[in-house]
Amino acid sequence: MESSIAPGPGRCAGDGEGDRGDGFGRSRACFEELVTVLADPAGGRLTHAEMEDQLTVLSRELVRVLHQDSLDLRAAREQRREPVTGSDQVRRGIVERGHDRGLATVFGEVTVTRMAYRRRGAPNLYPADAMLNLPEEKQSHGLARLVAIEAGRGSFGQAGEAVFRGTGVRIGKRQAEQLAVAAAAGVDAFYAARRPAPAAGDVLLVMQYDGKGIVMRPGALREATAKAAAGARRKLATRLSPGEKNGRKRMAELGCVHDCAPVPRTAADIITRPGKSPPKTAPAASGKWLTASVTDDIPAVIAAGFDEADRRDPARERTWIALVDGNKTQIDAIGAEAARRGVTVTILIDFIHVLQLSTVSARESYVFAGRSVVAIDVTLTRR
Repeated sequence: MESSIAPGPGRCAGDGEGDRGDGFGRSRACFEELVTVLADPAGGRLTHAEMEDQLTVLSRELVRVLHQDSLDLRAAREQRREPVTGSDQVRRGIVERGHDRGLATVFGEVTVTRMAYRRRGAPNLYPADAMLNLPEEKQSHGLARLVAIEAGRGSFGQAGEAVFRGTGVRIGKRQAEQLAVAAAAGVDAFYAARRPAPAAGDVLLVMQYDGKGIVMRPGALREATAKAAAGARRKLATRLSPGEKNGRKRMAELGCVHDCAPVPRTAADIITRPGKSPPKTAPAASGKWLTASVTDDIPAVIAAGFDEADRRDPARERTWIALVDGNKTQIDAIGAEAARRGVTVTILIDFIHVLQLSTVSARESYVFAGRSVVAIDVTLTRR
């Protein structure tokens, strides 16, 4: 069993003074300590930046102690239950108080104390853990959410650094990786619990598919990419030439399904001149469902998107639209899946990507680089 957190450097060492019998004596003592620090004449020499840093640390500790007092109060009020039966159908009739576990929160580490329901030869059960919805790991859901957000923006090490800057709680690189993996594992359960209600027949059923290159270790590349990388010869020493690939990425396929009430608009409703009326409100997506895989191929991910679309419109009463960026493999897979299921799908190609592909084609059509190619780029963009 993990022990309670003892006051350490930077922690409030409240001894219960000011306790009014409601269990928050340490919190009040911590607040008074914070006020004392701020009222100290020596604090008058602090710059506003130094005061910010000091208040950040002290306020975090105050909230941590408030959280700890609240948990302790819940533990004191926990009532003994009738013998508890677990999912293993084993009844636990022995009850012990004082079982605790650590919990790392966005405010710092606290201790959760609760009753344990026991039986020889069977693991303990803690009903209070279910009431608090405690995670299996030590880190709270709040910390896990922050790590999941930051892990998508950079490395796991950078995610831990970002969490520390925002909360003062240190998350190791390995811990950040484990939390991100655990968060990703719950995606299917998340969507299963949030299935949107059926939509009206005039609401569009939209599917979107796209690819994203992810830098991989050489051993994790697909066979064709690894072979191309092994035989590649760089044209320039310091950078890639236009259209040249370095063979370090593996394509992940992403799919999204959502509902969208149509909003008829003209070009003038979307792009207006300065000083004129604001653009017309754009259509809004609702009931979003997302999937992504770096192991499944394009047809498999597109089939998963069609499964979700089928679930939303099994009677084929709505208009189905598939938005892609012009990837021929995606378009072929959408056509094949639509034919297999007997559904009509309108394929919409992203206009910006069409311009980009046109620009690339124009660039590759000319042997000479320089002003001629730049002029073609500008002309296509303006149109």
